[in-house]
Amino acid sequence: MKKVNESMLIDFYEFTMANGYFEHGYKDQTVYFDLFFRTIPNKGGYAIMAGLESVIEFIENLSFTEEDIAYLRKRNMFSDAFLTYLKDFTFTGDIYALKEGTVIFPNEPILTVRATTIEAQLIETYLLVAINHQSLIATKASRLKQAAGDRLLIEMGARRAHGVSSANLGARAAYIGGADLTSNTYADRHLNIPASGTMAHSWIQLFDTEIEAFRAYAKTYPSQTTFLVDTYDTLKSGIPNAIEVIKEVLIPKGIKTYAIRIDSGDLTYLSKQARQMLDEAGLTDCKIVASNALDEYLIKTIIDQGAPIDIFGVGERLITAKSDPVFGGVYKLTAIESDGIVMPKIKISDNPAKITTPHFKNVYRIYDKKTGKAQADLLTIYNETIDETAPLTLFNPEHTWQTTTYEDYTLKNLMEPIFKAGKLVYDKPKIEAIRAYCKDQVAHLWDEMKRFEHPHKYYVDLSKKLWDVKMDLINSNRSKIAGK
Repeated sequence: MKKVNESMLIDFYEFTMANGYFEHGYKDQTVYFDLFFRTIPNKGGYAIMAGLESVIEFIENLSFTEEDIAYLRKRNMFSDAFLTYLKDFTFTGDIYALKEGTVIFPNEPILTVRATTIEAQLIETYLLVAINHQSLIATKASRLKQAAGDRLLIEMGARRAHGVSSANLGARAAYIGGADLTSNTYADRHLNIPASGTMAHSWIQLFDTEIEAFRAYAKTYPSQTTFLVDTYDTLKSGIPNAIEVIKEVLIPKGIKTYAIRIDSGDLTYLSKQARQMLDEAGLTDCKIVASNALDEYLIKTIIDQGAPIDIFGVGERLITAKSDPVFGGVYKLTAIESDGIVMPKIKISDNPAKITTPHFKNVYRIYDKKTGKAQADLLTIYNETIDETAPLTLFNPEHTWQTTTYEDYTLKNLMEPIFKAGKLVYDKPKIEAIRAYCKDQVAHLWDEMKRFEHPHKYYVDLSKKLWDVKMDLINSNRSKIAGK
């Protein structure tokens, strides 16, 4: 199949709007757009930012081919001048974003674009595709890792993913969020995500007996042997045969790293019985791997019931984020710029949750100096300064009469410049560094925020200046409507 130019991953209405901007004199108007999300998947306490590297690659390769221009011309909707403009199109704007692996919360910008109207509009769909999908999977993986704790977590969902790119980029996002390994070889080969695999039921079925299959596998891969023990009967056949082959083939070679895998049945009961049988046989080093339609809720329940499982393999419920498969990020205009002056813009809605926060903004995270824990996030106007030597008072954005004052705190501006004037200025970290950063971010959350049920709510507040700007715009728009 011919490689598709991903620059054309654009909702068609964005082309019609871009052409309209061009025809009506808005081609060079500088605008600001925020990408943010409104609700956390699974009603959780936090989400994880991912997908920035895909955005960088897209922006660096953004262009339209002669074939793309010919396609648009055939639609008979676009001016020749606009199509000529697209022939030499490159992104010349600025992009700011929170780093991949950052813990993120609703209604704060996780990526901001400053560019001309056409440039900002034509990248909307790809930004949302990349950030929504990968942040969703990274968030799900983080929840799973919270449930698994110190036990290894393997992402095993490639064959259940919603397409090829979802399998590959999903494996990457899962690794950022906390998965330790993947079953996806492409992710290992091209994305530096460590891959792991065991045997299939078909391997065992092809041999005359289960023990022959185990023996052949152990001889072929002695240093990486995991026996799939539930093809016929886990307790009466699989585990006894695995024990025999371990003693016959692996132990004489001095090998102490081996495991069994249970892929069906009552995982708590079977793992307890398996652990007893293995220990009685003197195989206390043998690990137990469990898989089969697992999610964070089931993993937590299994562990709470005392299941001696060392490694969890999670497939479809991770790679598809099955329990809540939509991240819900949106991309909204927040300001325009003329002669160097930034003028805030707001979207008004009958639904209060859909009223946007205007202006070009910074995102600060407030940390308690004593505990190191994140306390709240603060949105400010881009050129606003905060005196960190003075107490900082925030008000509840939903119940403004409620306030909290921080005295022993530090602030960190989370927004990083990614592109300036179309040039990449961000030093892309390696995947291991992103994963470590994510782990550190989650560690700075209060445990109450990590609960799966009714987590503590983390507030994203507005500075007084930003709040006043928002209220002024709301009241101004109401006055205009009333004046009609």
